Amino acid sequence: MPFSTRDLVDWDHRYLWHPFTQMQEWLAEPPLVIESGEGNYLIDTDGNRYLDGVSSLWCNVHGHRKRELDDALKAQCDRIAHSTMLGLANVPATVLAKRLVEITPDSVQRVFYSDAGATAVEIALKLALQYWSLRGEEQRTRFVSLSEAYHGDTLGAVGVGYSDAFHRFYRPVLRPSRQIRPPHYFRWIEGQTSEQALRSAIADAEQVLDACGGVTAAIIVEPLMQGAAGMWAQPPGYLPAIADLARRHGTLLICDEVATGFGRTGEMFAVQHEGVQPDMMCLGKGITGGYLPLAATMISEEIFDRFLAPHDRFEAFFHGHTYTGNPLASAVAVANLELFDSEKVLDRVRQRAGQLTALLREYCQPLPHVGDIRQWGLMAGIELVRDRERRTAYDPAERIGLHVIREARRHGVIIRPLGNVIILMPPLSITEDELDTLARVTAAAIEFATASR
Repeated sequence: MPFSTRDLVDWDHRYLWHPFTQMQEWLAEPPLVIESGEGNYLIDTDGNRYLDGVSSLWCNVHGHRKRELDDALKAQCDRIAHSTMLGLANVPATVLAKRLVEITPDSVQRVFYSDAGATAVEIALKLALQYWSLRGEEQRTRFVSLSEAYHGDTLGAVGVGYSDAFHRFYRPVLRPSRQIRPPHYFRWIEGQTSEQALRSAIADAEQVLDACGGVTAAIIVEPLMQGAAGMWAQPPGYLPAIADLARRHGTLLICDEVATGFGRTGEMFAVQHEGVQPDMMCLGKGITGGYLPLAATMISEEIFDRFLAPHDRFEAFFHGHTYTGNPLASAVAVANLELFDSEKVLDRVRQRAGQLTALLREYCQPLPHVGDIRQWGLMAGIELVRDRERRTAYDPAERIGLHVIREARRHGVIIRPLGNVIILMPPLSITEDELDTLARVTAAAIEFATASR
């Protein structure tokens, strides 16, 4: 290694500003500096190995340094790294578009590339607004989203996924969405049974859409699991009910599959569990197997057709990015999809998901400060509470999640909290033994952190 750990820590503290980080705290202690990866492990500059329990922020699919993805990247480097899609096409982006249309629901037939989940959402929102204007329904300017939603950090995405803690400084320039309360609100907060909560959530959505459906451009949802809100799972039946409401009120349905897509829930996409056909889908994270920034907005042919017009009417979609359809990222994404087939990834995810359910039940559920466990596939959230019977939350100032992940790191496992919720999102390539280690270390870290406070 050409640089010492001490140098890298010093330069990090001098020059970097980390995302979602209170830098006053960050500067108070040396960071863990990752130098390399191997399989499902991260390796720091001192040679220590850590199980990657959050897939490097939910995007790694096949592990680090996957030979097939490395080879695809190197082969594309020998051809061209980047050329614009403004006035040109390129081979990998074209091939990838065909493959994406083949594996997504029949309702989406067109691909618009960008570079991150938030930009994929931003594109969907802008398309929805322009679509209705082109149809002569300019009154459809509002969006409906789930309460506690998170769709990214660009301004449009913030408007449909507002969090007061994160976004209150931008509130004066936001156009907030109308929010509907998902099932977990009624189950966890109001204490209803799962069946009652589902009925209450659907009734709440009906009430909101009855009031504003005529001015709504689109309903946007994270299907099956609201990720950054705290891993709040939706029971079967909820997503189809939302889709039916969208059709009934003549509005569009946008499904944000940035976190849930590419096998994470046990199907290639979460909407496929219940046969939902969205008007648009937002894809990111696992699209390149966790290698390179790439995102895609999948769009129905009906929406696409509405934008077709003579040039002098200026009705094109005037939106784009410098690295739209980047050949390097697209080539790796094609190889990523080939691995899903050759390695039967979805079959493995379903097996590991069942194992994770059993491990969480064995290791975590008995712990006195575990109030709730939510899971879809290889997405899991463990809600920590001070009092399980009363569902009394830990005070945010106690930083209980931070204490848990620090203890887990001492035992060679990297996980991250969302407030009082411990998130487990391992690579889809995780082995049986590694998954057991992840669950066992997480449980031990929870027990240690909660016992000492």
